[in-house]
Amino acid sequence: MADAVVNGKNGNDRTIVAENEREQRERKINLKHEEEEARQMAVRYRLEFIELKDFQIDHGLFRSIPVDLMFRYNFVPFKKENQTLYIVVSDPSNILVVDELELLLGLRIKMLVGTQSAIQDILKKSESSQRVLEEATETFRMQIVSEDEDSDEALTIDKLTTDSSPIIKLVDSIIFNAIQRRASDIHIETKDVEVLVKYRIDGVLQYALEPIDKKYHSSIISRIKVMSELDIAEKRVPQDGRFKLRIKNKAIDFRVSIMPSVHGEDSVIRILDKESINENFVDLKLPVLGFSEVILRKLRKYISEPYGMVLVTGPTGSGKTTTLYAALSEIRSVEHKIITIEDPVEYQLPGVTQVPVNEKKGLTFARGLRSILRHDPDKIMVGEIRDVETAQIAIQSALTG
Repeated sequence: MADAVVNGKNGNDRTIVAENEREQRERKINLKHEEEEARQMAVRYRLEFIELKDFQIDHGLFRSIPVDLMFRYNFVPFKKENQTLYIVVSDPSNILVVDELELLLGLRIKMLVGTQSAIQDILKKSESSQRVLEEATETFRMQIVSEDEDSDEALTIDKLTTDSSPIIKLVDSIIFNAIQRRASDIHIETKDVEVLVKYRIDGVLQYALEPIDKKYHSSIISRIKVMSELDIAEKRVPQDGRFKLRIKNKAIDFRVSIMPSVHGEDSVIRILDKESINENFVDLKLPVLGFSEVILRKLRKYISEPYGMVLVTGPTGSGKTTTLYAALSEIRSVEHKIITIEDPVEYQLPGVTQVPVNEKKGLTFARGLRSILRHDPDKIMVGEIRDVETAQIAIQSALTG
């Protein structure tokens, strides 16, 4: 029996070696095909093909160019001569990249052709890339702000767990990159064998990074649940939560939704960067929203009525909140008391009383709306009508005052 065990082990070892050799052969074949296609592309566009296998990184040149541009436009800076920057790309047909880089860098751009895999390898190895990653994990420090806004207590993320695992750094960097790229939402989607991370930027969903192995899924979702003070053990029903981070002295709110799916739990994190929103909303009025004159006249008429209700509906990211804030900016005055109830308050309007929903402490839309009616308001804005009770109170107050 002992001999059988030993022989079986050796057989497994031989199998593993054979699989590794096969994978290496396949990789070499794929790289060869990729190089042939890149060379053909260079001939087609009358450009020079660059073999990047032995490429020596010019660290000074790499430091002079924002690393996010290299990743975004998928290029490697090859050399700089006077005011001309030579870059290696895998797709020379995308001439818009040249125009945008010339505008952003203030240099004349000349394209060379290389393979996609070689470009990615160099970007990963570059010192400037490492510097950005270090900033994301060392200089970038997030703090979870205590729910009690009057308290000065701020809990560092590392205090929430004794295990400083790479998962913490992974979730931190996902959030950090989303903020840097001005994403409105982070989507974490679970598939059969992998986890996908996507950002919604300018209303469009796009991949944030390479697929993550499925074995890390549970740790990532648990990390998000810890930050949102949700039940880690509960995986069968949807959960909603929130957290606030202080990043480089700037407070940012996040709303979290966890939902079970066939392959595991999915998560969507809504990013509410109030300071950025405030900058964009300084001059917000109805005319800047792009409505036609006919619609604009009707909307102004309806929001100025002493009684009645205006419903603003639409999918996520369609501009409901922006439209409502623009409407409030139009009608606010000393003669009117305007109160809003929101989840959360996304933008602070001068001259308007704004109430944030806090379901954990019992302040729901329905309860808040009943309280608002006792404060003699002229206008009320309800952020969301989620249930029958809130709808009944809203309609009743619109009809009877």
